Amino acid sequence: MSKAAIDLNGIFKALEQNEQAAIDRLIEWLRIPSISTDSKYRPQCRDAARWAVDRLAEAGIEAELVETGTPEKPGHPIVWAEYAGADDYAGPHVLFYGHYDVQPPEPLELWESPPFEPVIKDADGPIEDDVPQRRVVARGAVDDKGQVASFLEALRAWKDQHGQVPVRFTILLEGEEESGSVHLDQFVRANRAKLEQCDICVISDTGQLGRGKPAITTGVRGMAYTNIVLHGPDQDLHSGMWGGKCPNPINELTKVLAQLWDADRKVAIPGFYDDVRPISDEEKQAWSRVPQDAAASLKKIGLPPEADVGERGYSALEREWARPTCDINGIWGGYQGEGAKTVIPSYAGAKVSFRLVADQDPEAITKKFFAWLEERTPPGCRWELTDLHGGHPGNVSADSPYVQSAMKALEVAGGTKPHLIKSGGSIPVVGLLKAELGLDTLLIGFGLDDDRVHSPNEKFEIDCFTLGMRTHAALIGEFASR
Repeated sequence: MSKAAIDLNGIFKALEQNEQAAIDRLIEWLRIPSISTDSKYRPQCRDAARWAVDRLAEAGIEAELVETGTPEKPGHPIVWAEYAGADDYAGPHVLFYGHYDVQPPEPLELWESPPFEPVIKDADGPIEDDVPQRRVVARGAVDDKGQVASFLEALRAWKDQHGQVPVRFTILLEGEEESGSVHLDQFVRANRAKLEQCDICVISDTGQLGRGKPAITTGVRGMAYTNIVLHGPDQDLHSGMWGGKCPNPINELTKVLAQLWDADRKVAIPGFYDDVRPISDEEKQAWSRVPQDAAASLKKIGLPPEADVGERGYSALEREWARPTCDINGIWGGYQGEGAKTVIPSYAGAKVSFRLVADQDPEAITKKFFAWLEERTPPGCRWELTDLHGGHPGNVSADSPYVQSAMKALEVAGGTKPHLIKSGGSIPVVGLLKAELGLDTLLIGFGLDDDRVHSPNEKFEIDCFTLGMRTHAALIGEFASR
């Protein structure tokens, strides 16, 4: 398709005229509780996948559900489509990845409206006050149904205006992103020959710098996630009879975990930083121009300025974008019910995760951590150590021609030149595609830092949804004109 044949104004007008219908379709998808971590919701996950298949069909793209796992232990299906594009298309073969599964909604009592009964809420004030604007509130609103829906709506608009989507697409919508992408590696390897034909991957599961500050994310951190249990006596014990006479697994576990960081808040595991790629002078210079206010960000989550803590020698932005971290995400053991029960438990456990940066390897980090624990095994105790899942970091050069195309698309769609940023979050598929296929990813997201991702009252603002639709439509135009 030639540049002359591309009428983005017509497509943008169609998107504007059909905005309410697009919102209604998104609300329909959000009503489906596709919680991948809970087997009770297996039918609903399939319903959410089928919903996406039907929307792709309306855009002229034939998709199918590809089963994952085994008959004995099935996973959630992948929405898969291979679409040739226009006959005269000569641009890149684009892989679009997203996920239709969502996080569990608990704690339910903190939701202002039921998590799977989407509601539209009006703006809380002028946009210049940087407060939530008109938005849809529901689990999955921004992560990731709302962002994927903006891509689906762009496809629909192209189909309606030009009779077809011109770009050659492979589309992969996963149903297990929120539960560790446990079958994704196997799927990618099984479909290597098809996926190797792709030139670039596009993912919308990230965010902007703020309202009116669109961004392209050029790097995400990797992840190593572990479950550790420290076993002591073979039964719970009376603390009066046994306290001070044998190891208390809770006491011993917390003493070990407290050694994970040194006085400068650096991770104390030997070799942890061996493969960390230093922040370049060019990056430091570019990031210094990015609007940032650590105190304001902390205020939004109810913390004072002095809560800006982390690895010594790095700013909050540098710590998020380019430095690895370790966090205890959960800890348990002993009696936790109402009232008192003086017990020494037989075991205590914790969830410990690591966010990793280029060029760290999640498997290597997990092995270092487990070896570190074994060296600190409390007397008379034993460890039960489980590697739950991991993912490689992913980065793309800011000089990539695909990044330049995305910058043009965002500017055309939003009227503002986008920032190039990195993310502290992890998207396993980004590192997987790079490690397995050498495939770079464009992370073009439309979320905001107050969208309450994974929390009660998750939202996606309508302006962000609109920008997503327009940007994906413009990006299709950029690819079609190459």
